[in-house]
Amino acid sequence: MNSANGFAASGDGTPEEQRPRTGSEGQDKDEAAREPKKPRSFWKELPILILIALVLALLIKTFLVQAFSIPSDSMQNTLQQGDRVLVDKLTPWFGSKPERGEVVVFHDPDNWLAGEPTPTPNAVQKALSFIGLMPSAEEKDLIKRVIGVGGDTVECKGTGPLLVNGKALNEESYVYAGNTPCSQDDQGGQFKVKVPKGFIWVMGDHRQNSRDSRYNQADKNHGMVPVDKVVGRAIVKAWPINRWGTLPIPDTFDQPGLDKQQASAAASLPVAPQGVALVGVLPVAVWRRRRRAASAPTR
Repeated sequence: MNSANGFAASGDGTPEEQRPRTGSEGQDKDEAAREPKKPRSFWKELPILILIALVLALLIKTFLVQAFSIPSDSMQNTLQQGDRVLVDKLTPWFGSKPERGEVVVFHDPDNWLAGEPTPTPNAVQKALSFIGLMPSAEEKDLIKRVIGVGGDTVECKGTGPLLVNGKALNEESYVYAGNTPCSQDDQGGQFKVKVPKGFIWVMGDHRQNSRDSRYNQADKNHGMVPVDKVVGRAIVKAWPINRWGTLPIPDTFDQPGLDKQQASAAASLPVAPQGVALVGVLPVAVWRRRRRAASAPTR
């Protein structure tokens, strides 16, 4: 007969759910309840960790740091063809503007690279480019040094020196050995320009081998580069290892009278996005294992 509350009663009148379990039956069930779930092996978790690393690398490449390859000799000897540099994309996101003396990467403002061959990447190169391990062959980017910012007057007479707001720059530390700061030619080497607000004037360190702002004055921006075309500042030469080093602003841009702009955001760390991504994966792996350990009953 059923009791009033609907439980099935045993022969002694005690509801079945309230009867204590004794003997091997209760012991087996208790042991099963205490048995922790077996954690996944490292090899089963590895694909998940790799996926997390790739996602982090993609996010870092998009918002923080990206690697670029130097395709020409226009920035010798500061940068050699084939060098890999890390570009800080963080400070532009926080509203920082390019400063004089910085080496910056920017999108082609108006067909500066017209006629230059564009390599066709294979599937592997496309995949590596997507996660930031290689620069994209499809993007038309250039790398030059910022000489003038909005409001500056930049001038070249004869072989130099280069003048910014009437102040002569001492460029011996970065202009290619044997080059003169200014080029004596009538195609753009001799000039006096005023940089509009929202633009920069850029030049290569290999002055006699750089198609920079000087030689693009016939374009729609008169040789200027819009600030919104700037991808970021090159902060580190990352590869090859024997050429590793930072890319600081030369002292000549600190001289009085230039009204040097102050950076509005903290400098980002000179680290590769893939390294940051791998570091980011480790806490995730530790957290997953600690969570499993915490959820397992204590023996």
